Amino acid sequence: MHYTSTRDNTLSVSSSFAITNGISVDGGLFVPTEIPRVDADFIASLVPMTYIQRARAVLSLYLTDFPKEEIEADTLGAYEKSFAHSKTAPVVNLRDNVNILELWHGPTCAFKDMALQLLPYLLTGSAKRVSGEKEIVILVATSGDTGKAALEGFKDVPGTRILVFFPNDGVSPMQKLQMTTQQGSNVGVCAIRGNFDDAQTGVKKIFTDPRVRQRLAGQNMAFSSANSINWGRLVPQIVYYFSAYAEMAAMGQIALGDRINITVPTGNFGNILAAWYAREMGLPVNRLICASNANDVLTEFLTTGHYNRNRPFHTTVSPSMDILISSNLERLLFHLCGDDSAEINRLFGQLAQTGEYTVSPALLEKIKAVFSAGCCDDEATGRTIAETFQNDGYLCDTHTAVAMTVYDAYRKATGDATPTVIASTASPYKFSAAVLGALEGKDVSGMDDFEKLARIEELTGTAAPAQLKALKNAAPRFTGVCTKEEMEQAVYSLLGIE
Repeated sequence: MHYTSTRDNTLSVSSSFAITNGISVDGGLFVPTEIPRVDADFIASLVPMTYIQRARAVLSLYLTDFPKEEIEADTLGAYEKSFAHSKTAPVVNLRDNVNILELWHGPTCAFKDMALQLLPYLLTGSAKRVSGEKEIVILVATSGDTGKAALEGFKDVPGTRILVFFPNDGVSPMQKLQMTTQQGSNVGVCAIRGNFDDAQTGVKKIFTDPRVRQRLAGQNMAFSSANSINWGRLVPQIVYYFSAYAEMAAMGQIALGDRINITVPTGNFGNILAAWYAREMGLPVNRLICASNANDVLTEFLTTGHYNRNRPFHTTVSPSMDILISSNLERLLFHLCGDDSAEINRLFGQLAQTGEYTVSPALLEKIKAVFSAGCCDDEATGRTIAETFQNDGYLCDTHTAVAMTVYDAYRKATGDATPTVIASTASPYKFSAAVLGALEGKDVSGMDDFEKLARIEELTGTAAPAQLKALKNAAPRFTGVCTKEEMEQAVYSLLGIE
């Protein structure tokens, strides 16, 4: 299996190289030159397997330069003890043909753990093959969940340092507390004055600046990424869509060979792109339904073919989706336009210069053949949280509620009753203010975060994750705030480079 860059299709590298470097020097993202195909027998074989066994089966198709024993050890290390549920990523039947894929039973209570518990193993093994003895500096921009999951995954991992930037006013109080109280000798955290797009743009600029890379090389350091721009973040996410299908078959929700729909709440497009890769591999998927909040740039694009980030930025109760520049969309467009890196350079050059681009009618037709899209505001999100608990006895977070709202609208509009799995991306307790406000039907801003946790427990009979409760008495270690222009200097300061 070889990988190329979305900006230079003449490049051919190994998965170890792609994972170690995170992003290509030309600014492109690494993608497989060929998507592996699986047959019905492969899918059937997954049904009796554990999640770890399913992960090994799928990952081995992409990480062909990894020894089998290494993949076995990596998946065991990532998933055996770090997840609170015996199935790692369980599927819960909500009603009728609607199923919830719970991806938040890991140490930070968010779906990012599914990849970021594994990535440190993949990256350190890759780096030994590619970079020798250089210290790997993980540089992360986060809209909330990736930051904590990456910090937890890379905490005290030998040969690595990890630096996380987050928008100071663009994450939930619980997300901020999780990051700023992070322990570990190799971690650094800094807030920025701006939104997630500012943080993401700043990180990509630092990544691709040869002057910065040279300065790090002088310290025997090299950059990599834990964002979903890194293939090592994306490939583990493909696993859980295969696992969800196998779980639905085991539960009797579907028969093997039946098609399903997948609904995903997403801002950066990585989580739903992983579902697209699974579909291209041969997983029987009918529609991929992309759910957005009030930041509806993806809804407009998937519907019209026009991408336009020049719009108001909304701070919502689903902050992990408060994104206007969806990086992983570049990978999808590269594949759908026949690996035409010249076209990708043209489109994303326009995006950088004008903030918008429009794909050809032929390309839009390919997109609409697979994707449906919708969006909802905070009011609808809160209403769905309350109604889902009242009607189904199921408590969901704000991001999952966005997906449920969009799915219900899709089903009403189309009449499509295909068995569906909805990706649930975070514990409701991570967004306690919005969840409690929806359940109570009133403003709960006068309560502190931990009073809100206790009240949700009382109202619902569910239990808040112990790791969130433990934050109550934790003191922040990291209080720094910088502008997006100061991010480069913040990197040097956090690394102790003068």
